[in-house]
Amino acid sequence: MRARTLSLAAAGLLALAFSTLADRGRPEGSKDLLAAEIERWTAFVRGNTATDEAWTQVKQATEPVLVRAGDALRDGRRLLALQRLGAARVNLSAAQYVAGRSETERKDAGAMEKEWARMGGVLKADLGTISPRAFDGVSPAAVRALAEAAIPQVRVFYDASVEYGRSTTAEYGLHYLGVARAQREFADLCRKLSAPTPRGAPAVRGLSTELDALEAEILAAYRPPAAIDQHGDFIGASAALKEARELDAAGLRFGALARYLTAAQRFAAMRPASAGLDRAALERRLAEFQGRITGGSVDHSIAGLLLETAQADLAAAKPDAPSPPPIAAAIATDVLPRYFAALEPGKPVPARPAPRVTVTLVRWPYT
Repeated sequence: MRARTLSLAAAGLLALAFSTLADRGRPEGSKDLLAAEIERWTAFVRGNTATDEAWTQVKQATEPVLVRAGDALRDGRRLLALQRLGAARVNLSAAQYVAGRSETERKDAGAMEKEWARMGGVLKADLGTISPRAFDGVSPAAVRALAEAAIPQVRVFYDASVEYGRSTTAEYGLHYLGVARAQREFADLCRKLSAPTPRGAPAVRGLSTELDALEAEILAAYRPPAAIDQHGDFIGASAALKEARELDAAGLRFGALARYLTAAQRFAAMRPASAGLDRAALERRLAEFQGRITGGSVDHSIAGLLLETAQADLAAAKPDAPSPPPIAAAIATDVLPRYFAALEPGKPVPARPAPRVTVTLVRWPYT
């Protein structure tokens, strides 16, 4: 009970610190947009009586995530609720889009390609190069980061959808076209949830050094038996790292930082917890980070999202478990330190030695 009370108290402090997530300035009595979105998609899942395989898979994957989004919102973890909602609504919105297409579009490749061309016009504004300033003014920083990470996916899924439809079925092509649309919708939702914050935005710089270092760590660990037993986890960490690189190259620094930290979290959670880190020590460490995050004049809400994730993981774990929950432990010992290190001035990178090739000629007899 004490751990649960402490966790909820910490969540309350974070919610107060980052109350700008569409709470501040909302007219009295008006609907909480984040809560409304969670309720809307929950109702969509419950009301969709389709029994086809595609919908069954989407429902099984997204319904638990929506429940967890609602849990996070009720516990005052609004940033975590938004992140979980975003993870669920991508496929739900895509399923809704496919359901709205005609049977001909779902069955015929030519009709699907015509719809693809039409959607190219609908999504045109987000299919070109994304300006690094596209989300200037969106706050807090965590909301901007989620939006920046989502918007390049519009082009990725739009381009992939037509080729996927040609290689498989028109319906699957439409699904990924719907995912492209859903990524834009989520970025738009982040804009709507933005509200002024008294804290200044963090100075986020390029992360090439940190990305290279994390990649080296992942590659060094990718050895049997871990490479076999945890292959899927390595893929997840590498995918997030690749996104971070692309965002960093595009100048979308907030999104790059968030995806870099996601990659670090996925990788760190694969490894054993630090020796001597029991639940009490983990709670103390998280409390120390909470003080750094909520104090001062800098908007550390990207770290706040990580802290909410750790608190939720800790609250869900059994108090008498022999070891601390892996996600919370990874965030406390590895990921949050990486966040604050990434805000420090970049360290000089030593020049790489010039490549050298040695050619040895061997003369065989009689040649």
